[in-house]
Amino acid sequence: MKLPHKTLEKKLFANGYGYIYAVDEVGMGCLAGPVVVCAVGITNHFYKKHHKKLRWLRDSKLLQASCREKFAGELMKEKDLVYALAHAYPKTIDKLNIYGAARQAMRRAIKKLEPKNYSLKTIVLVDGKTKINGLSIEQMPIVKGDRKVFAIACASVIAKVFRDKMMARYAKKYPGYGFEKHKGYGTKYHKTRLAAVGPCEIHRKSFAPVAKLV
Repeated sequence: MKLPHKTLEKKLFANGYGYIYAVDEVGMGCLAGPVVVCAVGITNHFYKKHHKKLRWLRDSKLLQASCREKFAGELMKEKDLVYALAHAYPKTIDKLNIYGAARQAMRRAIKKLEPKNYSLKTIVLVDGKTKINGLSIEQMPIVKGDRKVFAIACASVIAKVFRDKMMARYAKKYPGYGFEKHKGYGTKYHKTRLAAVGPCEIHRKSFAPVAKLV
């Protein structure tokens, strides 16, 4: 299996960048629950170390839940990596559309990670094909960045772990949908329960399978 690599980050640090942000989102295709965004901020010190426990880290979608949780735990202990989370809740998604809501959350997450040293040259590595509007920091969009770039994969893992925990809590608040199992994605079981019970507060009313039942 091809793992995300650190080549890009090391090249950027070698070219004078002092700080790298990487941002990714999870939950874009779900019928229920928020989009969760994680932005990580990493210094060159992080890449000078050998992280045995992060060796097999990759895009969160390619990992079992137990592996994601272990990797997220290791990342959150790492002193040369900081992270910030932001959410786009269903009402915002329905108001703006999924893309606009996710990008707004990306912008908020990055702005939470104010660099300690403003003299450092900084760049944001964005998962996707377009830049994030409203940011003054230099950006580099990367298609399928969560599969190619280590820093973006780190952000995807943290975001996924936090979102899964949110959906497990929602499962207790809104029983009968199986949120703890499918995490809000449009599985056959979820659609069956949705048709039987009807939408709840955290369903995305602008998404077709839900819109038909509103």
